[in-house]
Amino acid sequence: MPTASLPPKTRSVLRVFLTGASSGIGAALARHYAGQRACLGLVARREVELEALAEEVRGLGGEAAIYPLDVTDAAALAAAGEAFIARFGAPDVVIANAGISAGTLTECAEDLEVFRRIMAVNVHGMAATFAPFIAAMRADEGGVGRKRLVGIASVAGIRGLPGAEAYSASKAAAITYLESLRLEMRPHGIRVVTIAPGYIATPMTAINPYPMPFLLPADEAARRFAGAIERGSSYTVIPWQMGIVAKLLRLLPNWLYDRLFVGAPRKPRL
Repeated sequence: MPTASLPPKTRSVLRVFLTGASSGIGAALARHYAGQRACLGLVARREVELEALAEEVRGLGGEAAIYPLDVTDAAALAAAGEAFIARFGAPDVVIANAGISAGTLTECAEDLEVFRRIMAVNVHGMAATFAPFIAAMRADEGGVGRKRLVGIASVAGIRGLPGAEAYSASKAAAITYLESLRLEMRPHGIRVVTIAPGYIATPMTAINPYPMPFLLPADEAARRFAGAIERGSSYTVIPWQMGIVAKLLRLLPNWLYDRLFVGAPRKPRL
């Protein structure tokens, strides 16, 4: 009597490729997954910090390989992706976390290069992070049901903020890009997760000279991010209080939004 074929057996060890890993939420995510004994590929520009983090990951029970590079270098990311797959196999989770932030003013010619850099890191760098892995993730039967492409966006991408033209534009572009990618990946069983954080206590936010409501410690944010990733949430705002704020912002008519936010505090320019 013929027996029914069984689904491929899933692996117990999670494989995670993570950019922007050397500090802030990236380092917090690396520590979180190390506690689950994951195999981690850690990407950032600062090699010394990556080496220290990799040692910490190993001490927590995980495995780590480091790839010191700039996410705007697609060729370097492709080489890192090839090396990660050769060492660990196709990743289960790819987290495009690398991002930069600065105040920009379009009227200032010197800010145009800053604008270009922010868009290159926050948008192009995200696509370049995912590109090397999609084919291998689609082909990996052992990871059926848990494949995730994760993009870290921001509530700043929901509506444009004064003095943050580049940052708001980059995060709005990231949110829309991830939505398009989600539709592309759906038939292949790969979930695309968009996380839009509010204020997280990291070196990036430490320079903000204004109050930051609902500020979350990085380790708590990492725990909540990982929960959303495991669930395969298509879109989530963390913390939840900022999710309510985000929904209200979407509903405001332009005349009211302009009146309320024209005097909002600005991000510091470089």
